[in-house]
Amino acid sequence: MWKSVIYKEWIKTRWFIILYAVLGLAVVGYIFLNVQRDFKFNDANNYWYTIMFMGVRYFGSLKFVPLFGALAISVAQFFPETVSKRIKLTFHLPLNENRVLLMMMLYGTVGLVASYFVQLAMFYALSVLFFPSDIIFPALASITPWFLSGLACYYLAALIVLEPVWKYRIAYLVVAGTFVPLYVQSAPTGAYAPANLALTLLVIIISISLLFSGYRFRKGEM
Repeated sequence: MWKSVIYKEWIKTRWFIILYAVLGLAVVGYIFLNVQRDFKFNDANNYWYTIMFMGVRYFGSLKFVPLFGALAISVAQFFPETVSKRIKLTFHLPLNENRVLLMMMLYGTVGLVASYFVQLAMFYALSVLFFPSDIIFPALASITPWFLSGLACYYLAALIVLEPVWKYRIAYLVVAGTFVPLYVQSAPTGAYAPANLALTLLVIIISISLLFSGYRFRKGEM
């Protein structure tokens, strides 16, 4: 039965996940094509100096890619469940309703994290070709909140899309509009490093928020 639930989620989202993964890799490739070009026209030490001491962020094009990808996947996964209240069919399966919702959320999380991992692995591998560790690790610390923003957006978008009561949906929109921007604030390279653990814990906490909307859907609230 669980395999059927996972297969249903895969059917809904497979192309969105695949296309998003390709887009993410394309953006990382674009970033390092620009880096390669800059290396041709600048001495390596001078280029490193502009990054370390003048605030040049060679990875800036990646900032909103995790956010928009997560939003697209979340809507693709959960909006069909609201059409004619299809989610209620899932709730009539001989499975615990909360566990079904959490399984759906886990599926989306695994898909996103897998896409993020591939992007980060490519980013790191290409960074090693051009930069010393003094540049790479602060850069990774800076882009980590951007990928966390994607997970936060995924959970909150699912909560909003599945929410059947408009007053709660609007309230969740306000919360999301306040919460998600915390992860994409402008800051010097590496400045987010001390906050990344706390930001990760916040994402973990909101990962179960879908249960609130699921509860009202089960009760038939509108």
